[in-house]
Amino acid sequence: MLTPLGRLDKYAASENIFNRQMVARSLLDTLKEVSDDERDCIAVLERVSRLADDSEPTVRAELMEQVPHIAMFCQENRPSIPYAFSKYLLPIVVRYLADQNNQVRKTSQAALLVLLEQELIERYDVEAKVCPVLVELTAPDSNDDVKTEAVAIMCKMASMVGKDITERLILPRFCEMCCDCRMFHVRKVCAANFGDICSVVGQQATEEMLLPRFFQLCSDNVWGVRKACAECFMAVSCATSQEVRRTKLSTLFINLISDPSRWVRQAAFQSLGPFISTFANPSSSGQFFKEEECKNTEDRNLAEEHSNERIVDTEDIPTHDVQSQTELPLDADESDFAETLENDKEESNSMLVHSLPETMFHCTSSSESCQEAANKNEQSFDCCSIAVLPAPAPSSQEKPLSDQELYNSFNFWRTPLPKIDIDLELQETAETLDSETQEGEQEVVASASSNVTMATRKELEEMIENLEPHIDDPDVKAQVEVLSAALRASSLDPQEETTAGIGKSVDSQNELSIKDHLSFTSIQDDPVPLINDTAEDIVESALRYIHNDSDFSTNSSFSPEEEKKSKIQDIVPQALLDQYLSMTDPSRAQTVDTEIAKHCAYSLPGVALTLGRQNWHCLKDTYETLASDMQWKVRRTLAFSIHELAVILGDQLTAGDLVPVFNGFLKDLDEVRIGVLKHLHDFLKLLHPDKRREYLYQLQEFLVTDNSRNWRFRAELAEQLILLLDLYSARDIYDYLRPIALSLCADKVSSVRWISFKLVSEMVKKLYSAPPPTFVVDLMNELVETFCRCQKWSGRQTFAFICQTIIEDDCLPMDQFAEHLLPHLLLLASDRVPNVRVLLAKTLRQTLLEKGLWTQVLLLHFLLCSNHTFPVCILTV
Repeated sequence: MLTPLGRLDKYAASENIFNRQMVARSLLDTLKEVSDDERDCIAVLERVSRLADDSEPTVRAELMEQVPHIAMFCQENRPSIPYAFSKYLLPIVVRYLADQNNQVRKTSQAALLVLLEQELIERYDVEAKVCPVLVELTAPDSNDDVKTEAVAIMCKMASMVGKDITERLILPRFCEMCCDCRMFHVRKVCAANFGDICSVVGQQATEEMLLPRFFQLCSDNVWGVRKACAECFMAVSCATSQEVRRTKLSTLFINLISDPSRWVRQAAFQSLGPFISTFANPSSSGQFFKEEECKNTEDRNLAEEHSNERIVDTEDIPTHDVQSQTELPLDADESDFAETLENDKEESNSMLVHSLPETMFHCTSSSESCQEAANKNEQSFDCCSIAVLPAPAPSSQEKPLSDQELYNSFNFWRTPLPKIDIDLELQETAETLDSETQEGEQEVVASASSNVTMATRKELEEMIENLEPHIDDPDVKAQVEVLSAALRASSLDPQEETTAGIGKSVDSQNELSIKDHLSFTSIQDDPVPLINDTAEDIVESALRYIHNDSDFSTNSSFSPEEEKKSKIQDIVPQALLDQYLSMTDPSRAQTVDTEIAKHCAYSLPGVALTLGRQNWHCLKDTYETLASDMQWKVRRTLAFSIHELAVILGDQLTAGDLVPVFNGFLKDLDEVRIGVLKHLHDFLKLLHPDKRREYLYQLQEFLVTDNSRNWRFRAELAEQLILLLDLYSARDIYDYLRPIALSLCADKVSSVRWISFKLVSEMVKKLYSAPPPTFVVDLMNELVETFCRCQKWSGRQTFAFICQTIIEDDCLPMDQFAEHLLPHLLLLASDRVPNVRVLLAKTLRQTLLEKGLWTQVLLLHFLLCSNHTFPVCILTV
């Protein structure tokens, strides 16, 4: 019979601890009971203040757990309880931060963070009541545990209170705590939360005030502090400028990777990929799979704004970055030029010319322009490059380009030896062009052919015969072509050689495919002398190239030094990239972390996005090593991200480098296959239609799993098939996807069947909208034969479910449904199994009867002629 306040007073004064705990637990309920009277609410809050002085820690902890709920109630009823939280509750929370009991302190810290996150504390109270207490708790003479916890609270609340309060009230004390020489626990907390503070205060404060402290923490004598620094390195890097990141942080990170402590090295290697990703250029990392189809509106606007500022100039772009002639995004930087050129090689169909001698340039522009371009290129070509023929004329939708825009230094072609696909280092300059060059070539060949001995020709023939079994290897193919060219130069008549060389070289250029080009351009920086003045030089250079390759049959045409050079790029500090590539080294698993390869695979898409597709050659070997790793977790990680990597690399590199890996994953363990299956649509939609169609034959294999109880695998297959319907023609859907869908509809697990019903309905919708109409009619007839006339009642029930799904999704016009499916559906009214009749009744009541009155008439007519009765629900029309 007591009032809420009387009951509160009685039990709050009880000597029984459990009674006082009950009072603390029921405070919110009591406050709600008296919420209509403002004075009673204030009285309850005053009693809360007295209850906060309880000597029992469990009572104080229980009270603190209720504070956030009470604060939310006060916030919602502020007109009737003004400033209640700030006056009565907040002082309790702040006081408990220094409580001697650990449980009370932890509860108050959690309550404070919740209050800040829900914005229940006014900004003035944060500055006047919360921050001063925290700063006081981190004083040098404070308790060690309290100091450590206070530093952690300051770091966590920084993102909630904003940059201004953090810089004025928290940052100075945080910098002091980073140098606490007595308590390494404090330094460890500061290191663990360093990235959060940097992200709040911004770049200037980070570089001026925080980075010196971070360098000290990274060299701390306690390995736990250095490990915490390694774990937050990415967040710190994001808050600095590109210059600081490259010049200072990269060196600091290398020190952590080579740290004496294994735990520090382990954390550093885990953070290496994320740290490398911070070097990505935001303006150029938004890469698209097909430039002409996927350019977003922002990129188009930027291209229009800067169209007059970024015209390609021959002196600005080094030739070794060029891989094909294409349209240059006008907002891209120089490092992305090769990446963009590669994207549209198929669309532009530009012919590629390899191994460019200095005496064989022929410009497609006027002779004066040719001379100027040749002089410029003599200075900028410090290594062998790929000359590109002019791209086709722009389509009618593109704007016509001016003469200045059409001209660039890469519009050259020559008359080379047939398909010499190795990169050569230019040693001399091009001085003569046009007719003079052609006359000089004829004289060179004529004078040189008599100097080649029969022994040399025999040696060349033997080498070609030895190489022919390995002709499928692009590198071996290049070597054979070099030797063949040298053999022809030594055996043909000079005049015939000149004529044949010119004619065959042009034909060979037209036959070069984009795929071959991708394979050939991977050979870089090979120290082969330039084809010079005589055919003997051709032979010598070919022989030197062959003899330097000690094991061409193993697809390793690089020496270790040359392989290292082929992985050089200018986006990420090379030392960082070298460390990342070494994560696949088996010795790393023994000395650092047994799962280091998994961490490498996890961050590989981010690293690939940072480097860009023009530097994919740096990661290709690493990716192939990871794809063949013995640990299925590593392969599983790659399988889950292969579709993202395909978007980054583009269609050509995907077809050449990712498709073989994808095919391997399809035959892997179920743990790996599920990664491919979950993103099957995402990957296949990026492939060429012809290549995509090849996978129709393999979809049936997903029905077979290592464990037949793995029903989620089949459910995922049904969901992916729904998405794949948009990628294939009606004929392919009927021939290949239909059998899989019907098999899934008869699955033993109901969850798989439910998804399969949706798959069949979408298949009916797709086939009905695509000619010819015979496909959808044949499919519906097969549904009738397979399920409606099935001997098992579950099959007949499946037919009713499929019809219900088709009606609900409007997959067919009602007249088509009434003609092909409705008569067979209504026959189920006389089914001997009650479950089938009940389902039919629900289907007719919930779906068919809502489509029109004619269905009601047809149904009632059928009921009158039937000897069986439906459930009562069907008659409640």
